[in-house]
Amino acid sequence: MIAVETLTDLTIIFIMKPLIALSILSLSLTFSFAAEKPKTIRLFDGKTFNGWEGDTNKTWRIDDGALVGGSLKEKVPHNEFICTTRSFTNFVLRVKFKLVGTEGFVNGGVQVRSKHIPNPAFELSGYQADIGDGWWGALYDESRRNKVLVKADAAVIEKVLKRNDWNDYEIRCEGKRIRLSINGQQTVDYTEPDDKIEQFGIIGLQIHGGGPAQASYKEITIEELP
Repeated sequence: MIAVETLTDLTIIFIMKPLIALSILSLSLTFSFAAEKPKTIRLFDGKTFNGWEGDTNKTWRIDDGALVGGSLKEKVPHNEFICTTRSFTNFVLRVKFKLVGTEGFVNGGVQVRSKHIPNPAFELSGYQADIGDGWWGALYDESRRNKVLVKADAAVIEKVLKRNDWNDYEIRCEGKRIRLSINGQQTVDYTEPDDKIEQFGIIGLQIHGGGPAQASYKEITIEELP
């Protein structure tokens, strides 16, 4: 006959083993999910306009692995954008950009959470990570509220910006919060106060109208976030 104490011990062991196994499995799954990172997607292949749309007959071309808009030989008549064919909501967008120009208004920008508008048809409406003297690193509301939402610190820009050369823009959109960084230095941390403003849309690259100018963009990647 088995003693009561022995039965109790066996019962405890019988119950505890499955619980321990379940705990180990739960921890393994937790670490597995925590280790997963958002997948980086290349939006531009450096060779074709696949996934993009815009005036590719005159304004936009592909040169040495970059999307290039505008001209240094003649004035850009009005704003032009080349845009993704799909929309995005929460993400981290990274793009290298270079802006050069000889006279007039030399400017470009990266549109996020934007949309096409009917009048004028060449415009986009939405947030813009701005590019150009007096505008570097600022968050502008293009063809909507038509104002700077956050202006970057000029002293910070002067320390990190490489004029007439390649620079890195990082644009992080999470919920109603938008953060901009140039060459690793944060320039904007903005939270949208207006619940009516849409927090999704296409991505667009701009060459601003007004002067002989050329905006180039390359190594464009995105990490979509939950």
